[in-house]
Amino acid sequence: MNSQLTPETEPNDADTRLHGEYKVPGGKLVVVDLEVADGRFSKVSVSGDFFLEPDEALEDINRALTGLPESSTAADIAGAVTAGLPESAVLFGFSAEAVAVTVRRALSKATGWADHQWELIPPSVLPTQMNVALDEVLTEEVGAGKRNPTLRFWDWEEPSVVIGSFQSMRNEVDAEGVSRHGITVVRRISGGGTMFMEAGNCITYSLYLPQTLVDGISFADSYAFLDAWVMAALEKLGITAFYVPLNDIATDQGKIGGAAQKRLANGGMLHHVTMSYDIDADKMVEVLRIGKEKLSDKGTRSAKKRVDPLRRQTGLPRSAIIQAMQDVFTERYGAVETRLTESELDEATKRVDAKFGTEAWLNRVP
Repeated sequence: MNSQLTPETEPNDADTRLHGEYKVPGGKLVVVDLEVADGRFSKVSVSGDFFLEPDEALEDINRALTGLPESSTAADIAGAVTAGLPESAVLFGFSAEAVAVTVRRALSKATGWADHQWELIPPSVLPTQMNVALDEVLTEEVGAGKRNPTLRFWDWEEPSVVIGSFQSMRNEVDAEGVSRHGITVVRRISGGGTMFMEAGNCITYSLYLPQTLVDGISFADSYAFLDAWVMAALEKLGITAFYVPLNDIATDQGKIGGAAQKRLANGGMLHHVTMSYDIDADKMVEVLRIGKEKLSDKGTRSAKKRVDPLRRQTGLPRSAIIQAMQDVFTERYGAVETRLTESELDEATKRVDAKFGTEAWLNRVP
């Protein structure tokens, strides 16, 4: 009996190869092809349009990955690559961490933007307490697989201050100024700094995503990675924007916004951004306690200089800027427009009553 496989039954090598790709933000494309045999990586081949010296270092990377357990974390993979490279190696346009992300994508442990059906919720006016409650509700839903990853633009009418999850009320907010100007103060679930928000004076959006999208990407790098589409939208409007670590968005004329994140135990993640459009700086400094220490690393002596409105840099209405952002996101990621469901709005209302609208939550850090 002929023990050789016939052409019809011979396994196709392509069927057993795993393939992953990762475009480093501001850098180069990294590609990994590998197999898994007995729970370990084999036949590893790293490629891409990056630069690497010496030439032999590419084989060092392949050797470092070969034999690693399939269960290796992104940190394990990056550590092995780093340890396997000679001290003289120069990686340009990529990194050991980028290789780790690519390997995890090949294993389907990490995902890319194109692996998801994205949804987009245009601005709709809601009380600020509802906006922060929805951030928690929608992040949980994405983590639980009940909603597709989603981009939502905020809108609101009442003048508000939104403080970070870990900020002190008395240190951040001027009670007398808040009372005089009729400001609503709300605490959100993410960390970061205070947002002063009057109707139409800034642009705020929230991304609800699975943490697999940032698997292997450092906490710091995830900010720029998740906002690459925003930078592209601003570029179309004539603004060259960039991240100032950790979470400030700036142009050569100064800071225009800031980002914050929250990662939930169920695998959902919130990434949201507020960008200045036309902020009343005089009122802002009467409502917020912006101290000298916060300003000291910004190279400025006044709060006014930290507010660099998009209106002045673009000359466009706020709605036009938001539309440009929506257009770029839709074009890049194939997003479809959706709306908030009645059940999501009902659940957010319940959480306003039980949490976000309570003094206990607002003053959890006095």
